[in-house]
Amino acid sequence: MPLNFAYGSNMDAAAMARRCPGARALGRAFLPRHRFDLMPDGFATIVRDPAAMVAGVLWELGFGDLAALDRYEGVAQGAYLKISQPILREGASPIRALVYIGAPGKSLGRAPADYMRQIVVAARAQGLSSDYVDYLRRVGGEDVPEAPTKFRAIKNLSFL
Repeated sequence: MPLNFAYGSNMDAAAMARRCPGARALGRAFLPRHRFDLMPDGFATIVRDPAAMVAGVLWELGFGDLAALDRYEGVAQGAYLKISQPILREGASPIRALVYIGAPGKSLGRAPADYMRQIVVAARAQGLSSDYVDYLRRVGGEDVPEAPTKFRAIKNLSFL
């Protein structure tokens, strides 16, 4: 079964149940050497950053779910690209998973006004740390104090 690392709107369990009925959340996970960002149209993406780490949720998908997620992410239209990356899991060994990243110069249209709020709500519901949730809020334009440096630096690269 394919694995997917979700860091944006796909962290929302109810939304994933609608899009991918066979999906099963495996828990919190982390993508090293990347940071959460927004594309010009307001949708979530990740960018390479050797000093950062993205928090999210690891999902196990059925093959039909993978096709549905590709449609949702606009893979055929070139809006998002699907790549395989090493993911760090809480309490388990690292594993490779599919990650959707925004394609440069492509767009799904303008993100809904409450898009980042939905991501923040999903991050809280999935149990991501309050410091990381505050970081997401700040990326979304809220006036939130600076996130601690622990989300900017990987302390121990030996486990990657």
